[in-house]
Amino acid sequence: MAVLDGRPTATDGEDLVGSALGKVIQELPENVGRQAAALREHASAAPDRYSARPDPAVTSALVAAVAARRRVLVTYRNESGNEWEAEVDPWAVVARHGRWYLLCHSHRADAVRTYRVDRVRAVQQMEHKFELPDGLDPVAALEENLGIGWEFPTQVVFDAPLAEVAPWIRPPMGRLEPLGDGCVLVGSTSNPAMYAQEWLACLPFAFRVDGGQELRAAVATLAARFAAALADQPLAAHRLGQ
Repeated sequence: MAVLDGRPTATDGEDLVGSALGKVIQELPENVGRQAAALREHASAAPDRYSARPDPAVTSALVAAVAARRRVLVTYRNESGNEWEAEVDPWAVVARHGRWYLLCHSHRADAVRTYRVDRVRAVQQMEHKFELPDGLDPVAALEENLGIGWEFPTQVVFDAPLAEVAPWIRPPMGRLEPLGDGCVLVGSTSNPAMYAQEWLACLPFAFRVDGGQELRAAVATLAARFAAALADQPLAAHRLGQ
């Protein structure tokens, strides 16, 4: 069940994972193997549209550097298509909700960074050694830093109490902090339009975007689009037969 959930193509005998799964099923005890074979034949799994499969060679190179505690030079391309190189200390590779991330210390930024592994174009291991931070919890550190370090700053103020807003905030959106009787969401993004359309628009609270300018512009564009949807448009209604 875990294989099928994570890799729908595992039902395909031509796929490497599918072929391996078939061999595993053949070696299972008959009562278990029979159930597994039936599950594989008759169950289906839809691919997660938010998942992203990284290059196995890149992933392996990063994991090897993590194990060896060696700095790497990574070539990275962000969602906007901008590409750069950075020397980083690779602390951990973490799989989260169908995506793989590199948690690291970037010497370019002199700060903790989280990079999508599927956006890492190349990895070169270097001679420099590094030490992991004491008591590092890779998953907790990843969650804390997912919304930090991107190109465009974000700051969104809510009048609602932090305890009410917090369950609606995902880590990539930033860090939620108390502010008077309400709270403020502080972070950054590489895609202000996505931040406005897919994240802010889904929140059931009134909010005010204090920054940055890119996010304010994206919210203004989204608001104008919604306002236009309510405007009287007889020509469009006629075309729809209304």
